[in-house]
Amino acid sequence: MKTLKRTVALALGATLALAACSNGGEEPTVEPTGAEEETNDAGTSEGGDLTIGVPAGWDEAVAVSNLWAVHLEEQGYNVTLMDADIGILFQALSDGDVDVMLDAWLPLTHAEYWENYGDQLEDLGYWYDDAALTIAVNADSPITSLEELADNAALFNNEIIGIDPGAGLTDITQNQVIPTYGLEGMDFVISSTAAMLATLDGAQRNGENIVVTLWTPHWAYGAYDIRNLEDPEGALGDAEYVHSVARLGFAQDFPELAERLGAFTMTDEDLSTLENLMLNENPERDYRESAAEWLEQNAGFFETF
Repeated sequence: MKTLKRTVALALGATLALAACSNGGEEPTVEPTGAEEETNDAGTSEGGDLTIGVPAGWDEAVAVSNLWAVHLEEQGYNVTLMDADIGILFQALSDGDVDVMLDAWLPLTHAEYWENYGDQLEDLGYWYDDAALTIAVNADSPITSLEELADNAALFNNEIIGIDPGAGLTDITQNQVIPTYGLEGMDFVISSTAAMLATLDGAQRNGENIVVTLWTPHWAYGAYDIRNLEDPEGALGDAEYVHSVARLGFAQDFPELAERLGAFTMTDEDLSTLENLMLNENPERDYRESAAEWLEQNAGFFETF
């Protein structure tokens, strides 16, 4: 879509893929009941327990989920963040064990998950409309296009450094990019986002050529001197939308929050500065502390939705 992970074990077994389309800011498909509720001390009529699923290794999900967690706890909610593989989280949402997830890439990357679970979920709308899967290299790389990679594989140690095995990017690289550009002779190293970033960091420090699977938005583009290889055959797909998706009944149980999530948007600059502060500058610090610091620096961010 993907880093430092703090996984909370979730005993559910599933691993498939997700996707769907809806317009950002649209009202959720399940209408509020209209019942009048009491207002709590935080000034909202809602509150209560809320579990947000965070796809392991997807940096924008880590950043945005922690940002919302800090804000919602200030509003009287009791928020639990549950880190797990993307496939497990889709299963958990469909089972009602997770309330909402803020990182569904549609219509391509998570298409299979959406095909399997979409009719058991609520699409609250998208908050980012220019997400893209990429294959990136060091900026001074001798090649500019995926078409050139096979003939120059030796320059990159004959390796493509990938991320998590369950990621949509991994699947698309294996089943679309590699066969499209004749890269079967290269070693596709599948491990984790954190491992990929560590390898990228090492290559940058040593002035070595490297090719990695990556995605935008991502803080690595600001932290490292890298650029994307051209994809003339479109194997990585077009730009996608990042959706917030929820369990069935979420909009009825949390009508105000569902409406706010439907209206939520984030600019490239805001997302980049948040990710960089949280995941690059302060990787060992509690993510919520970094999110709280970012909100202090960006007072009024949540006032428009």
